[in-house]
Amino acid sequence: MGSDTERGRRKSGRPRIGRRGVLIGGAAAVLGGGVLAQDQLSRLWWRVPGMTKPRKEGELDHLGAEWTAASRANWRLADRPEDYRIDRVIIHVVQGSYPTALKVFKNPGHGAATHYVVRKDGHVAQMIRELDVGFHAGNRSFNERSIGIEHEGFVDRPQDFTDAMYLGSAKLTAGICERYDLPVDREHIIGHVEVPGTDHTDPGPHWDWDRYLELVKRARTAAKAKAKPTGNSV
Repeated sequence: MGSDTERGRRKSGRPRIGRRGVLIGGAAAVLGGGVLAQDQLSRLWWRVPGMTKPRKEGELDHLGAEWTAASRANWRLADRPEDYRIDRVIIHVVQGSYPTALKVFKNPGHGAATHYVVRKDGHVAQMIRELDVGFHAGNRSFNERSIGIEHEGFVDRPQDFTDAMYLGSAKLTAGICERYDLPVDREHIIGHVEVPGTDHTDPGPHWDWDRYLELVKRARTAAKAKAKPTGNSV
């Protein structure tokens, strides 16, 4: 049996409002009652009271990473790739140490953070979920469509880009490319310096792009081979 309110609505002939109606009406109310395009509404669904997407604190997107959360001021909630398609990985260099990167990304006054930080020994920290938008590119559109990876070191010190760092980062990027079906090429894996409007120069002239892309390709191939059934299972 329905409630008195539901019976009253049926008697009055007024339509019942479903979840989608609540979503659209709530989003319109949030933005002053204006009519929004469907894609805009889909990007605002999590702002409607009661519509927050379930998520686990400290859940990882990259197996083996260490979770250490960036300040909430340095990223924003999203539902990627449902609301924004992820179409690239952006490579950064800290201009400092691994602990420095973690410290500044935890600082709410910093205003920026990448999803991941890679240490010289290849260890990876995840600071923002991939479904959320990190403030790392200096360009809103690129932030919404990308995953940022920071690397310990300085752009003018080639010795900072160790074998272990390249390998750890390549495995990370290979996983991202696999998850979002991205080609392993320089159109989809770019440096911070290549983002329109940025004044940054990282990863700098000593970052070996040819070597890195080859390592990403190998890591992706190896992961696919490992996941492929052997045919011996019963």
